[in-house]
Amino acid sequence: MSDYEAVIGLETHIQLNTTTKIFCSCKADSWFDPPNTNICPVCTGLPGVLPVLNQAVVEKAVLLATAMHAEVRPVSYFDRKNYFYPDLPKGYQISQYDQPLGSGGYLDLPVPATSSPDGRPYVRRVTIHKLHIEEDAGKTKNDGRQRFIDFNRCGVPLIEMVTGPDLRSADEAAQYLTRLRQLLRWLGISEADMEKAHLRCDANVSIRPRGADYLNPKTEIKNVNSIEAVREAIQHEIQRQIRAVEAGQRIEAWTLEWDEDNSELRKMRSKETEADYRYFREPDLLPVYVDEQWKWEILKDMPELPLERRQRFLQEYELPEYDAEILTSERNLSDYFEATVRAYAGDPKRVSNWLMNDVLRMLNDRGLTADQLKLTPPFLAEVLRLVDANTINTSTGKSLLGKVEDSGRSPAAIVEQEGLAKVSDDSAIRNVVQAVLDANPKEVESYRAGKVTLIGWFVGQVMKQMRGKADPGMARQILEELLG
Repeated sequence: MSDYEAVIGLETHIQLNTTTKIFCSCKADSWFDPPNTNICPVCTGLPGVLPVLNQAVVEKAVLLATAMHAEVRPVSYFDRKNYFYPDLPKGYQISQYDQPLGSGGYLDLPVPATSSPDGRPYVRRVTIHKLHIEEDAGKTKNDGRQRFIDFNRCGVPLIEMVTGPDLRSADEAAQYLTRLRQLLRWLGISEADMEKAHLRCDANVSIRPRGADYLNPKTEIKNVNSIEAVREAIQHEIQRQIRAVEAGQRIEAWTLEWDEDNSELRKMRSKETEADYRYFREPDLLPVYVDEQWKWEILKDMPELPLERRQRFLQEYELPEYDAEILTSERNLSDYFEATVRAYAGDPKRVSNWLMNDVLRMLNDRGLTADQLKLTPPFLAEVLRLVDANTINTSTGKSLLGKVEDSGRSPAAIVEQEGLAKVSDDSAIRNVVQAVLDANPKEVESYRAGKVTLIGWFVGQVMKQMRGKADPGMARQILEELLG
């Protein structure tokens, strides 16, 4: 174990999935638009224009603040954050400073044994220093010879959320981002796709002697576009700082850029402080008033949160942690599981097995989400009951899932129309068994010579001949009798 521990705080910028931008009617998601085609006088800051706040931005921010156990201020204010950069046409960004929408809050982060230094799972409470809404700036691209500016992102609505210095490893930082992404999608307020900049993360990293309670100078890592890249960049910076301190060097507060292609950090500039931005109240916008009535309307359909549902699945359905983790990874999958359990009225673990082994494979193969399936929860429950009643065997049941999804017909109707019911007639199976034995004399001789593992092969041949409809137990029993 190292003599040093890392102290990490994350600044996340979350693009909200509103239809329009935060202060104008331009569409918010311009990922596929040609440069500088999704802009107007408001989001490019032309003289004489006035911003108008998008109500949906406030509502989505209230949802996230509540989910993060933050206080929603009844009155919050917009401020101007002043800095000069080519992709900021106004010369300032409309943000929130000392009285933001959300105050305080936390996320209790379950850290699995695989990410724990001593191999035991634990819970890390990550506090929220500030949660505020703001507009995005544009995008700069440098090809090495010249700089290009795209203003399409100007005015895209963001929530900036800053954690306290509570994380202690690169793995914990990655776990936090994974849980945050899960929560954002669960609430339906952001697509949280890091590759499309829906979720961006800057990491503040410092080190100190293990067990110390003070903070040292920190560096900030920018330009990281995936959770794995965040993990790798933080780990690189921790190791760099340890080497520097052990060599007697002083850590300076720099902003660093992560070069993913070469897996290395580069200095960008000295780190700014809040005083550098010369914040002052935004004169063109009124305060944001969130009264109790509006707050109730926003939160009245607030769903059960993913970590709470995960814990309930462990207790109520007695699922293994692995199952509960997978089944609560997406809200629509979690809802699908519970609806199937209710329709099946049987063992929840049995539903979980079919869902994780077969339904998830179908979702991945077909590029669907659980709420898009024609194989509805009642239909999946019907398949399970048909297998339980020995009307069809397990193999037929699994193939039936695809047939239901292709046609939208009920499982029972497909079984009847296609004659898929299990054949348990002794004479019918016996005739096929005899035909298989007659056609494979060498295998019969090998089995009788002691290669008894061939029994599985023989069962497979019988099932193949009977198109999977034979009772496999009966087929095996007859084979053992005739091969005796």
